[in-house]
Amino acid sequence: MGHAGAAAAAVRYLRSTGATVPVEPLPRPELRCVGEDERAPVDQTEFRRVLGTFATGVTIVTAPPEAGFACQSFSSLSLDPPLVAFMVGRTSTTWPRIARAGVFCVNILAAGQGDLCRAFAVRGADKFAGVPYDPAPATGSPRLTGAVAWIDCTIHAVHTGGDHLIVVGRVEALGTGDGDEAPLLFHKGRFL
Repeated sequence: MGHAGAAAAAVRYLRSTGATVPVEPLPRPELRCVGEDERAPVDQTEFRRVLGTFATGVTIVTAPPEAGFACQSFSSLSLDPPLVAFMVGRTSTTWPRIARAGVFCVNILAAGQGDLCRAFAVRGADKFAGVPYDPAPATGSPRLTGAVAWIDCTIHAVHTGGDHLIVVGRVEALGTGDGDEAPLLFHKGRFL
């Protein structure tokens, strides 16, 4: 399935669940081969190396009943209406479960939660084994204990973005943890 096909499938699924917010995939830009007189695309290794110099926060995106994955590509998007966005690889095995749920909770990890992040980055494992959480108030998505903050959302839109999907969520509820612990950061391939 191509990029546009994956986004269209997600949109079809969300419509079949009775999503009340309009969800439309953006048209895919026309692609063509690089000509001999043009510069070649950026080397993937160099792309990762350079972009790895940008420190990011680390989150775990969860959905009910127990779906979740580690995600460092998360951002606030809009204040009015309150929107956030995260990016997920099109080959993710967790994304279809989140799409079916139609809701998610972004758990912003604390500095001491690197092991939790690694556990949620593994494919096929029981990611929630021994992980304490309670249901987020609006959607029931797992709200992980010890997170610095949480953002409880309904899926608002899904767009294609190369080999990833851009998921936009409408914020229904949010809050911070009890302590003043610093967030977990990722920089140059390691946690800070």
